[in-house]
Amino acid sequence: MTGSDADNGSKNADDRHVPVLLDEVIAALQPEKGQRIIDGTFGAGGYTKRILETGADVTAIDRDPSAIEAGRALEKDYAGRLTLVQGTFSTLDQVALLGAPDGIVLDIGVSSMQIDEAERGFSFQKDGPLDMRMSSSGPSAADVVNRLKIGDLARIFNFLGEERNAGRIARMIDKRRATEPFHRTRDLANAIEALVGRNPKVPIHPATRVFQALRIFVNDELGELVRALHAAERVLKPGGRLVVVTFHSLEDRIVKRFFADRSGAGGGSRHLPQVEQRRATFTPVGKGIVAPTEAEAARNPRARSAKLRAGIRTDSAPLVEDHAIYGLPNLPIFHETQSQKKMGS
Repeated sequence: MTGSDADNGSKNADDRHVPVLLDEVIAALQPEKGQRIIDGTFGAGGYTKRILETGADVTAIDRDPSAIEAGRALEKDYAGRLTLVQGTFSTLDQVALLGAPDGIVLDIGVSSMQIDEAERGFSFQKDGPLDMRMSSSGPSAADVVNRLKIGDLARIFNFLGEERNAGRIARMIDKRRATEPFHRTRDLANAIEALVGRNPKVPIHPATRVFQALRIFVNDELGELVRALHAAERVLKPGGRLVVVTFHSLEDRIVKRFFADRSGAGGGSRHLPQVEQRRATFTPVGKGIVAPTEAEAARNPRARSAKLRAGIRTDSAPLVEDHAIYGLPNLPIFHETQSQKKMGS
């Protein structure tokens, strides 16, 4: 898996299959022979393969059908010990019907392979369709750009991309799409660059944050992460380990708040008075976040923003889900029917 910048990919093809923080993930997960681990983000199988080498069995999930198909050879090599499941990692409850896992690992973000494939539309390094769908189904980024209201686009760019020119870019898109809708990645990137300009001293392309926001929105990545964390809490065995690798501040903030709340340090929702002390459902692994070493960041630029957090499941019953602790905004919901008609401004 990789970071969230759409235009910062390594030019080295070998980086496509380099799992981030691999040694640190295994150290936090501590898989052993006879255990069952869920890899919620299979990707190219980097974590899964290393876990299998420890003797543990793996059920691996990926929402991308091409990733599942590419993993069939590995599944055959480890016949009976690796099970591939196409779906989202928020469906951990369903996967866990096969048996409560001893560990769960989630590597949040878009995979390097998806970014490097122009036809997936995640990056504007190579021109491709404005798609960005990890599962290759549902509304695309082009649908969102060409159909949502100006205000909705601005909110998406502002919160999910932390783009300071969100309003200007949304208005530009609305004006342009009235006569010529956006269908290609470079077309949108070039239009944004023409609007806000490009500072030669800043290495990041001016369209990067908008592309990040669109990708997160199209795939409901933050909602998926929240649902996956709560699903993991419900299905992990006592003593089981949850390991999460994130790549930008929005994801890391969610994971940080989840573990703080579930360890008793979060104090619950700020909207509700705390009546009694709750028992912790997780105890933290280590003293906080684990970041890549300078050597790994230099070797694999896509790892430089990665952060790892982990916790060990206690024997306490799962807590009631309180989404207020994450501070997520009320973003628009894009229905399939919206791709058939243009929404008003």
